[in-house]
Amino acid sequence: MNIVIIEDERVTGEELEASIREFAPWETEIFHLRSVRDAVAYFKANPHPDLIFCDIKLGDGLSFEIFAAVEISVPVIFCTAYDEFAIKAFKANGIDYILKPFTSEMLEEAYQRYTSLKDKLTIKVSEKYTHILDMLSSAESRQAGAILVYYQDRIMPLKLKEIGLMYIENEITQVLTIQGKTYYPNKKLEDLEKISGEVFFRVNRQYLVNRNVIVDVSSFFSRKFSLNLSIPFNNKIIVSRDRTPSFLEWLTRSV
Repeated sequence: MNIVIIEDERVTGEELEASIREFAPWETEIFHLRSVRDAVAYFKANPHPDLIFCDIKLGDGLSFEIFAAVEISVPVIFCTAYDEFAIKAFKANGIDYILKPFTSEMLEEAYQRYTSLKDKLTIKVSEKYTHILDMLSSAESRQAGAILVYYQDRIMPLKLKEIGLMYIENEITQVLTIQGKTYYPNKKLEDLEKISGEVFFRVNRQYLVNRNVIVDVSSFFSRKFSLNLSIPFNNKIIVSRDRTPSFLEWLTRSV
């Protein structure tokens, strides 16, 4: 049996493989892909696997773009941290998914569904992924322009374009404006990442940074980078090693 994992974070991909090997046949071969571009090239040049486990949001785009570009008639199980809108899109199109953070039990349950239905799942599905892409694009066009934050005894809207940095400190989510003011939003950092748009990048588990406040990037130990910002901030912000390739690619995009 052959399985392909499409996941841009190496550690997450390795954890997913370890969990799959707990229940998959011992002779199963697992191959890793980490971007839309690499996946499209791979599937065009190689025999398709028996099963695909796939994250949705990759460093260079949404994984639906892969399946819209290449006709792949094998089952795909999405491991996603996407919002309720995307989940409704999956259900509407009959596509299986697992919500992050996933457990071994969740993966095994999805795998068992695959084994019981695999003979019935070789249908043309590229139109489904194209449809979901259209739905998500429509949702992103209505992306929030502001978030709600707490200031003293008031709740006020704060425009995303005014925020330089969103981060977690002492287990509390905070935002730092370009003007240097600190506020406390009513959302977790994971939720803010979903609505912040392409101008923000999650450089590690703790920081979500606005491209417009990045002055330059310095080397920091092996294969890591330290950000130099245009706004005052006492802590050193390091791009995690796993996210470095997608971060550098993100810096080259026009927004």
